[in-house]
Amino acid sequence: MSSQSKRREMDVMKLMMNDYVVETINDVLNEFIVGFHGPKESLYEGGVWKIRVELPDAYPYKSPSIRFVNKILHPNVDETSGSVCLDVINQSWSPMFDLLNIFEVFLPQLLLYPNPSHPLNRDAASLMMKDRKLYDQKVKEFCELYAKKENIVKPTAGEETDDDEDVTDEETCSSDDEIDGRADP
Repeated sequence: MSSQSKRREMDVMKLMMNDYVVETINDVLNEFIVGFHGPKESLYEGGVWKIRVELPDAYPYKSPSIRFVNKILHPNVDETSGSVCLDVINQSWSPMFDLLNIFEVFLPQLLLYPNPSHPLNRDAASLMMKDRKLYDQKVKEFCELYAKKENIVKPTAGEETDDDEDVTDEETCSSDDEIDGRADP
């Protein structure tokens, strides 16, 4: 077993040991879904999202691809594909980071501190800058509609999922989307 395979297994195990629900796709550790809860004391608190993670063969030397499967209203998340504009993943990834960093630090920081100046979702960014109160209300509505706990439960046989959609991470975002790496207190 290569050191990259061991690292992949270790990182997935860390997620599960920290009470994240992890569902493999096609029974391999290169693609899986992780249940992610919105950060406390945020507009997203109480919401639960499925995050699709795809690990490249060169992981951890190459960054994972992550996207929201269920809908979320956020300036830095593409409304169609769920791709995330997060500099630490898209441009400044380091093998020192692991999957737990993504779910414990990077995604919570993204949700707590959106950057409407460099959006993937221009409508959300525009609304946030023009009418913050209405934006906050819409975020909460999206959480209520699309981020219920039952969204992370695996579908039973015969139910369809959107896991097989074609998704590209070709969207570009500015490196101004730095996340400072501090955990939420």
